[in-house]
Order: sequence, then structure tokens, then C-alpha cells
Amino acid sequence: MPDNQKVAPLPITAWDPSLAQVIDDMHGQPLNVHALMAHHPELLNAWWNFRNHSVAGGALGRRSGELVILRVAVQMKSWYEWASHVARAVDCGLSLAEIERVRLGPQAPGWEDADALLLQAVDELLNGHAIAAGTLAKLSSHYDTRQIMDLIAIQGMYVILAGMLNTWGLELDERVRESLPAGITREGFERGIEEG
Repeated sequence: MPDNQKVAPLPITAWDPSLAQVIDDMHGQPLNVHALMAHHPELLNAWWNFRNHSVAGGALGRRSGELVILRVAVQMKSWYEWASHVARAVDCGLSLAEIERVRLGPQAPGWEDADALLLQAVDELLNGHAIAAGTLAKLSSHYDTRQIMDLIAIQGMYVILAGMLNTWGLELDERVRESLPAGITREGFERGIEEG
């Protein structure tokens, strides 16, 4: 029986054959988080479609989905999750200034109402386990029911992931580290959370 306190990413050569779709979807280069979850093939397979839906932003679209994911990373204090989504956020239209502002939260100056409400909803879900009625009413003027459901679902999916990442202290993939824009560091992320 392996030591559950030292679960490391499973080498791809040791993956269960049922995980071939994950390997294919990742072009033969799954991330460390997938290799961690490969210890539980049934879970990784069950989770995979939900992951793909969430990464694409569902009905919210990629930009709004990335705002939700980045705010979860802040609230969960997950460097791995944050770093893994900075480049994705830039690719879908978020500026580095907006990405940095996610750490400050929905009250930070400069947010459009719709974006601030997404961040507010994430905070309320994590801190109060529901979106408050007033926030939901405001959200409904910008987002339809499917989009709000996806907000809740994406938030939950990344809470699950951050829980695993934080529990086992997973190291960031080297290729993800190399893709980070200049100035995006673990030290800066952690300092920003303390100051925020």
C-alpha cells in the first residue's frame, strides 16, 4: 500500500489502459495533475468530460470561465491552479492587469459589472456555500440560467482540483512554468494573497 502522504504523479508508462483518451486529449503530455489523478483511473475517467467542459468555460465562454477559475485559485491559495491558468487567461483575452486584479477581488476598481459579479459569486460560494439572493439577481441581468449553473459548476470543479493539489503539494509542470509571462511568480502570487 503506497504512503498516502507522498502521492506523486504516476509515470505515464504506469497508467491504466482505460486512460488512453486522457493521454490522447493531452497529445501524449498530460499535466502533473492528471498524472496525480491517474492513481484513481475510475475517478479520472469520470472527471474528464467535466474537466473539458470547465476548461472551455461552458456556457460562460472561456474568458469568463478563466475569471472564475483564477478567483478559485486565489481563494483556495493554489499556486499550481493559478499558474496553470495565467497563460490560458491571456490567450482568451484577459490582460495581465486584469489577471493581477483577480487577486484583489470583486471590489477592486476597474472591473466591469459583469466580471465583478462573477468574482463576487465565487467568493460567496466558497465562503457562504451559495450565491446570495442579491448577487444572483444582479448576475441574472448579465447571465442566463445555464451560464450561472456553469459558474457554480466550474467553481466546484476547481475547488475539487485545488483540494487535491494542496493536499499533496503538487509541483508545477516545467512547461507550464516556462510559459508564464514575465513577473508571474509563486512568491508574487503568495504575497498578493497575503496583501489582498
